[in-house]
Amino acid sequence: MNNTLRKDGLNARKLILVSVLGAITIVLGMTPLGFIPLGVINATTMHIPVIIASIVEGPIVGALVGLIFGISSLLNALLKNASPVAFVFYNPLISIFPRVLIGITSYYAWSLLKNLKTDKIKILSRIIWSVISIFLAFQCINGFSNMSQLNKICMGIFLAASLAMTIYSFLKIDDNFPVVVGAFIGSMTNTIFVLGGIYLFYAKRYMEAMNMPLENAKAAILGVSITSGIPEAIISVIITSAVVKALKLSKEF
Repeated sequence: MNNTLRKDGLNARKLILVSVLGAITIVLGMTPLGFIPLGVINATTMHIPVIIASIVEGPIVGALVGLIFGISSLLNALLKNASPVAFVFYNPLISIFPRVLIGITSYYAWSLLKNLKTDKIKILSRIIWSVISIFLAFQCINGFSNMSQLNKICMGIFLAASLAMTIYSFLKIDDNFPVVVGAFIGSMTNTIFVLGGIYLFYAKRYMEAMNMPLENAKAAILGVSITSGIPEAIISVIITSAVVKALKLSKEF
């Protein structure tokens, strides 16, 4: 990996990457491509370019792509107002701050582990990919009869990718674990800080908009973090791992 590029600040390559991944993030937010059907739920992919940017080019680039994601989220809420709970994203502490933070937490989670080459790390990598494969298989079996054709295709693709990564981790010395952790932490940063901000600042209005009693706010928001946050983290791990591995193989960084 080219450490020199990380130390040079915002050079031309990094600015180009910010522009490209930022544009991809905006497109994902404006089209159905930003949501992947996963059984009975939809997992968002809009934060994945932020994670990839931070792991490939460092926390500054990741934070800048996250800033673009956050501003896009704020503008979508202000201009489209398509959801009854869109008002929560008027607050930059919910729409922007967590998205900038994704680029920082995912990078440092990856960085802390990238130099570790132990048998325990390899075992953990294999366990994580096995758990992801089991989760996706369960989701597929549990909701297969109620899935649309698109859902079935998406589930099949991600299950196949997860199984491939599981097999790869067993057949080869795997150096992918730091990327897995970085992607997972980055995705959960988005989930925890967005939903945590909603609970802190807008619990009453949020529950009223959802036609639910206020006393159920903690349980409802925690439920969303589990039913959406975990699948989103899993999708982030799969896509980020595949992209970063492809970049390594192509010797682009």
